[in-house]
Amino acid sequence: MTRLNPEQIKIMKDELTVELADWLMSTYGYTPSEALDVLYTSETFERLQDTATGLYFQSVGYVSSFLKNEVENATFS
Repeated sequence: MTRLNPEQIKIMKDELTVELADWLMSTYGYTPSEALDVLYTSETFERLQDTATGLYFQSVGYVSSFLKNEVENATFS
């Protein structure tokens, strides 16, 4: 089994971050700045940054479901 190195994991996290920001803009009509603000203050983003969760390895559809719950229930900081 091939393991990902830290740089590969960082790239995956960064790509998912971009995809989630795009998703927020297209779904909720946020500006880029608003989307990043919502994303960076979310529990979902905090979990994404924790490599131990493995969330970085999931699809944007899966991860956005957590983010959607936070946005629609206003549970982000």
